[in-house]
Amino acid sequence: MDNSIYRIYVYTERLEKMDLFQKCADYKLADEYKAMGIFPYFRELQSRQDTEVIMEGKRRIMLGSNNYLGLTTDPDVMEAGLKALREYGTGCSGSRLLNGTLQLHIELEDELKKFLRKEAVTTLPTGFQTNLGIISALVGRNDYVICDRDNHASIYDGCKLSYGKMLRYRHNDMADLEQKLKSVPDTAGILIVTDGVFSMGADLCNLPEICRLAKEYGARVMVDDAHALGVIGEGGRGTASYFGLEDQVDIYMGTFSKSLASLGGYAAGPQKVIDYIRHNSRPFMFAASITPASCATALAALRKLEAEPERVAHLRELSDYMREGLKARGMRIREGITPIVPIFTYDAIRTLKIATELYDKGVYVNTVLPPAAPADGCMLRCSIMATHTKELLDEAMDVMKEVVGEYDG
Repeated sequence: MDNSIYRIYVYTERLEKMDLFQKCADYKLADEYKAMGIFPYFRELQSRQDTEVIMEGKRRIMLGSNNYLGLTTDPDVMEAGLKALREYGTGCSGSRLLNGTLQLHIELEDELKKFLRKEAVTTLPTGFQTNLGIISALVGRNDYVICDRDNHASIYDGCKLSYGKMLRYRHNDMADLEQKLKSVPDTAGILIVTDGVFSMGADLCNLPEICRLAKEYGARVMVDDAHALGVIGEGGRGTASYFGLEDQVDIYMGTFSKSLASLGGYAAGPQKVIDYIRHNSRPFMFAASITPASCATALAALRKLEAEPERVAHLRELSDYMREGLKARGMRIREGITPIVPIFTYDAIRTLKIATELYDKGVYVNTVLPPAAPADGCMLRCSIMATHTKELLDEAMDVMKEVVGEYDG
């Protein structure tokens, strides 16, 4: 056979065997977990997102929600959503750039910028989209974005969407961050991006040192406050407020889907920067704006947070109560000051078995598995709400002690 003809034949045969969907057919992990009876995802919720829920027909204590201030069922917040629905309808049917800017959006942005003590705020349809929108707009072809390795997936996707170069430093390792900063050419712009509160491990970024290094090397700082707004800082103002560094963080990003009990995200920073994002960010410009009801509920929740800052203090009290209670019951946890309380369960199968048994006994928690955790560092992630009671937390912790104790024994 002629060699050239043979090469064409082999190449054609290979093309015929290639199928985009083959990876889908090869993916077996979910089916394996289902067959073992330990698949933890897509549980059907049949009630409001509250401290106790009906999930798949049974009452469960909810310890897996980011509803930190418990405002998803607050009467004032719900009424604000209903009022907006009646006045503005179900959706905006367009982007903010064109027909999709409501008076509600402007009102929310004005109040949020005053609360966060920034010059300007703009809102985006989701928190995930907000990170995409900010980073992809600001980090250009000759710029660098430097990320903590444990940053949220949306930050990584924002870096991928930009035309700049991404560098990663070891989690909270400031010496490694400095090495990355030193490697950047003097002619390049630099954006350091970090979670304020890391959503899986519940630890805080080393913001004082990040800001010091940023000043030394001429970088800008962006903090993802998705799990910090309403949780830490003066009146729940977030990570920069907690560290007393509000004047040194250039951009805040946050979500409405957690403490503010709604859906959407925001970028907060200097007026010129926010204006630039509004006119150059494709995830902002080419997406429909936040629905009227979502906008109104976020605004009502923000007003509730401002009027009742004691909710933040109470949330901290309950979170500390949970941590002390778990330790007293013999469980190894990751320490912290936030409502996120991770319990170490080590390997994935053990973690899934414990989570399933807890669920069967009426307690819902989230599993933290690779790649969100090391293979031998899997965890159960408990999230506390300001509306939990100590009695309810005690009930859940007693179940945890019984179930986790079986596996430790």
